Amino acid sequence: MRKIASLVFALTFLITSCEGEQGPPGFDGQDGVNFVGQSFETLPLDFTANNSFEQLVLFPENIEIDDDDMVLVYLLWDENPDTWRLLPQTIYTDSGEFQYNFQDNFTDVTIFLDAPSDFDFNTLLSGDTLNQVFRVVVLPIEYISNNNLDITNYDDVMEYVQ
Repeated sequence: MRKIASLVFALTFLITSCEGEQGPPGFDGQDGVNFVGQSFETLPLDFTANNSFEQLVLFPENIEIDDDDMVLVYLLWDENPDTWRLLPQTIYTDSGEFQYNFQDNFTDVTIFLDAPSDFDFNTLLSGDTLNQVFRVVVLPIEYISNNNLDITNYDDVMEYVQ
């Protein structure tokens, strides 16, 4: 009987304790931050012995890069003009394999061909070395990690880019 009386008392207290005047309104919150990436496309680039099979690409002045931003580079895949592949991208040839790769800093990206030391880049076909188009994408790292963004999926990445 005591348990039933205690339960009735508790329920009565819960139901009646929610009455009274409304308290003062809270403070307005801060405006949110819009995490939007930025991107640009390169002109067609040629990789030859004259430029040591690498190209320096400067970031346009309107693209700002913070310390914690992630830079991604995609290669326009010639087999399908709507397909972009994330670098590094390995290519298999009759002469062996090589990669399109890159390194970046706050002002530029160097895109280069990379391979084992015994690989002869001069054996590559012109389709592998000439008129290559790349898209450089800059995304805030917090956004990628908070949204579990698959950076290998170009279409998903481009949803977050201006």
